[in-house]
This record gives sequence, structure tokens and C-alpha cells, in this order.
Amino acid sequence: MSPTPEQALRQAEAAGIHRLRIPTPFAVGRVNCYLLEDEPLTLIDTGPNSGKALDELQSQLGERGHSIDDLELVILTHQHIDHLGLVEIIVRHSGAEVAAIGLAAEQLANFGEDAERDDRLAVGLMQRNGIPENVAFALQGVSRSFHGWGARAEVTRPLANGEEMRFRDRTLQALHRPGHSPSDTVFWDEERRILIAADHLIAHISSNPLISRPLDGSSERTQALVTYIESMRKTREMPAEIVLSGHGEPIVDHVALIDDRLAMHERRKEKIYKLIAAQPRTGYELAQAVWGNVAVTQAFLTLSEVIGHTDLLVNEGRVREVDDGEVIRYEATG
Repeated sequence: MSPTPEQALRQAEAAGIHRLRIPTPFAVGRVNCYLLEDEPLTLIDTGPNSGKALDELQSQLGERGHSIDDLELVILTHQHIDHLGLVEIIVRHSGAEVAAIGLAAEQLANFGEDAERDDRLAVGLMQRNGIPENVAFALQGVSRSFHGWGARAEVTRPLANGEEMRFRDRTLQALHRPGHSPSDTVFWDEERRILIAADHLIAHISSNPLISRPLDGSSERTQALVTYIESMRKTREMPAEIVLSGHGEPIVDHVALIDDRLAMHERRKEKIYKLIAAQPRTGYELAQAVWGNVAVTQAFLTLSEVIGHTDLLVNEGRVREVDDGEVIRYEATG
């Protein structure tokens, strides 16, 4: 019988894994960071770069008899700003090592320049998929205003996919699970059947597979949803009893959750196919047909969702991209 989420948290705490709920300025709400009371004393993810987040991190560490100065290792699960924004401050105070998937080390070290490149990719992608220029550039301005919540990270301990990290009381295996972001990494405690998954899996919301540049620095976009589905299928096969997420409550039946998410993406793919079969459409027109006005206020998010599903359809040979030199439209092949 699976534990309840509350029991799962207590089980994790008994194993020396403590959830720290750090505030963010974003709609997703608080981010879950995890303190490993082990040797070395380790923090998994940091929260965003803000005074409020720093104060709460200090306070919640203090409740457990620690301070930022005591931290010896920071592990970063992925490149998003709500998960790494305080890393520079923590390292400056503590001298902690920073571990992350090695493939992301260069991007993390060049956070500012990398964020600008991502913004340029997003603007170009939005315009090529029919989003009006004024909307695309307005959203670029919003994205730039968020850059201050992030920070560069000098990775001193680059991790290979599958590498084992040995602590006094446990071993964690780093497993690269890209999709939500190109750098998503989960950490597997096989002995306790606990998976620290960050945003790879979240109980109450579907993790958005955002279109991003690959970690190799090339300008080609990723097939984010295709990659994410492959990653979820790998995680589905793991004998995890508890999945500790980057937001919300622990997951106690990851197989059922992943099956639900895969079914949801299958339904959405078929809905988008019917829209395309009825008439060729741009990505923006598809987003408007599915989400209405949300397609304007969350244009890049909804476009990422649409393109993720058209990637699936193109890979299946049911849809093709038609580029007229200005915008891309999707049409059925049958």
C-alpha cells in the first residue's frame, strides 16, 4: 500500500531529506528545495535570487540547526531561475561545491548571455509561427525582467548521466531526464526507493516541456515534448516509492501519474490533428483554437505545447510543416 503524501514527507525526513518551501515571484508558487542532512551537508536547489527567498532559506535551515554558511554542497537539478537563483550567494557565504549535470556547466556559467540567447530564440520562433511582432517583443521584455531572479553557477562538480554520488549515509545516482528543460536531472536513492525529481514530475500540474536551445549551444531548437515523453517512460520503469517534486506535494504512485500524463498528451495530439486536418494553421492559430485568449498572455508557453504535439505528428508522418518564407503552417499529409 502506497504511503500518503504526508507519510511520504515524514519518511523522507526520517531518511534525512527535508523539504524547504522557498517563495518565488512566479505563478507556480513556492519551490521545493531539499536539505540532505548528511556528509557533506547538501542543499538540492536554492530558490530564486530575492531577499525574501534568502530570508526564508536561512530561517528554514535555522529550524533544523543549520545556516547557509554550513552548506558544503549545492546540487542543481536544472537551469530554471526559481531553482538556482541563490547559488552565487550561497557559495560566497559557504564555499560550497556546486554539482550539476556536466552537459549544462557551460550554460550555467554563462547565465546572462545564455538567457539572452533563449529570448532571441523565443522571439524568432514566435514570429515564425504567426505570433504578432508586438506580442513577441512584449513577451521578450517580460522575460528579460525575470533575469534578475536567476544567477550564474560555476559548476565545480560536473556529473555524468548515471554517475553515483556517495555520501556518508546514502548514494544518489544522477540521471539526466531532459524535456521540461534540456538539463533536467533526477537523483535516485535506490536503497530507500526515493527519487528527487524536481520539475521532471509534479503532482498537481503537468510539467511544461518548454522549447529551448540544446545544451551543446547550437541554435537548433529541441523537440522538447518528444524528449520529455521519452524521459517519462524511463522514469516510469523505476521502482520508486516516493517522488519528491520541485513544487507541491510528494508523488506516491508515479506510474499512474505518468500514465495519466501520457494519455493527456495523446488526447491533445489528436485534438490538434483534427484542427490541422480541417484546415492548415500556424502554431499561433492552433494555440488560439485550443486555449483562446490564454494563447496571447502565455504565448510562448502555449506555442511550446502546440509545437510539441505537432512534432509528434510530424514524426508520425501525419502532418508536415509548410514554410512560405514568412510563417510556418501545419497541414495534414493525408
